[in-house]
Amino acid sequence: MPDDAAHPQGKFRMINLDDIDRRLLAELQDEGRITNVELAQRVGLTAPPCLRRVRSLEESGIIQGYHADLDASKLGFTITVFALVSLKSQAEESLRAFEDHMKGLPEVRECHMLNGEIDFILKIVSRDLQSFQEFLTSKLTPAPNVDSVKTSLTIRTAKSVPGVPLEA
Repeated sequence: MPDDAAHPQGKFRMINLDDIDRRLLAELQDEGRITNVELAQRVGLTAPPCLRRVRSLEESGIIQGYHADLDASKLGFTITVFALVSLKSQAEESLRAFEDHMKGLPEVRECHMLNGEIDFILKIVSRDLQSFQEFLTSKLTPAPNVDSVKTSLTIRTAKSVPGVPLEA
């Protein structure tokens, strides 16, 4: 297979997975702290081949990491805001500069480039409305190349599921 650098679409190449790989991924996505022995039992393998498969999935980049699912409100982050950001310039250099700036802001939990009238959508967490307002006026709107920002506070979350839908 050609390497990703030689293939612009390489990072989007789908890796063929068998049913056991899909079951492994589904189990790990649901419960990242499962032991290898328990994981092996759930997917019908013994522990050594199970561990080899998981390591292979990690090395291929399909499994990118393991994370704890934290309750933001219990940690004092009481509001979540989605911000629609339009930039003055869509030149690649300007887009990357904005993305790099967002990577340095811990309040910004997600940053997605969009097509259409809006350039980026951000998911932002904040302790309260005053903290968010300070973030907005001191860090987001004065960011390089920002033309406009439209924000919406979430009222409630009906669904929040990490990962991707896997069918074994």
